[in-house]
Amino acid sequence: MSPNSVLAPRQEAGRSDLLERRLRRYHPHFQGTVRALAMRHARIADLAASFPALLFALAVPRPGLDPTPALARVIDGLALAEAAAAADVPLWLRKLPPEAFARPIARLPDGEPFRRQIASHLPRSPKLAPTWLQAVADVAELAHESAAVWIARELAREPRRVNLARMRLICLWAWFSCQPATFGHELIERPWTPDMRIGPALKAADHWRMIVALHMNLGRRPITDMWLQAARVAGYDFLPLASIAAITEEAKAMKNCLNTYGYNLTHNRSRLWSVRRDGERIATLRLASRFRDPLPNIVELRGAGNADVPRELWWAARQWLHMHDLSTISMGQREWGTAPLDRASWLSLWRPFWLAKRRIPEWLPIAPSRDALERL
Repeated sequence: MSPNSVLAPRQEAGRSDLLERRLRRYHPHFQGTVRALAMRHARIADLAASFPALLFALAVPRPGLDPTPALARVIDGLALAEAAAAADVPLWLRKLPPEAFARPIARLPDGEPFRRQIASHLPRSPKLAPTWLQAVADVAELAHESAAVWIARELAREPRRVNLARMRLICLWAWFSCQPATFGHELIERPWTPDMRIGPALKAADHWRMIVALHMNLGRRPITDMWLQAARVAGYDFLPLASIAAITEEAKAMKNCLNTYGYNLTHNRSRLWSVRRDGERIATLRLASRFRDPLPNIVELRGAGNADVPRELWWAARQWLHMHDLSTISMGQREWGTAPLDRASWLSLWRPFWLAKRRIPEWLPIAPSRDALERL
């Protein structure tokens, strides 16, 4: 018996063991399907080592993708680039391990600039790879390619700081950041840029969502019933914050959280006032009911940055409050969650996104939805 005849079975067994180890690295839910395809032909099996993503895409094609043309190219021994193109699988996925594929591979960007950039941010950990790939796919679909490269970098750099539950918000904010002719862009104080780190980006996106919520709650018309009347007392001017513009200007100037009061205001639970002296903003005042008292009370009176204000200002505010016949004021509180969002503002805000993406996702419906807004 020749040495070659002895080695051949051993080599074949070794290749079989190696293939099995590679196949076991795929997600358990899809291992059987991937293994069944690999067993159909040696060249298909070779993809487990040369192009794990392509083997997975052919075994678990996304809806609407016919793997037959790509399989034929693989079996015929054509270049991997040709087979990948037939399967609509980007070549840059070739560097990802089998562990990266936990669901059918979505359509992904594959232009030359994107390939060059994404190559620098591939995940080093197989455990991180599926999360990384899904985030890149989601951001590419909902935002744009530049944001997809950015999230790839941030996930590879600081995976623990990336809150995947906020990806839709991040995508909307990043998309509107690049759409200057839209209502959504007008509401952005700090737009997305590719040099941002994930922490400041989340903070900027959350601020944008807060302003969005203010607009959705109050709409474009000012609050007509401010409960009290504007007046000057002891040299202080008490001026109503009855519109979105007035509220956002006050919040920015006084460095406070007035922008978060949209939900409260639309349910008639508070009224906001600016206190000024000689035109200068001195304090922000909030009226509301206190405990079981049905009459308006001064529940907050704060200076810039929520600083305490002097005793004399509190006395002036009390005098202003009691200039009114409080017994005639009907605060008319609404049950929480019963005030509708402003439909015109909702449609104006999201329509450009729906049109650009050619769909209305269930998580961002055409009918104004508090649940959808809160889940962002």
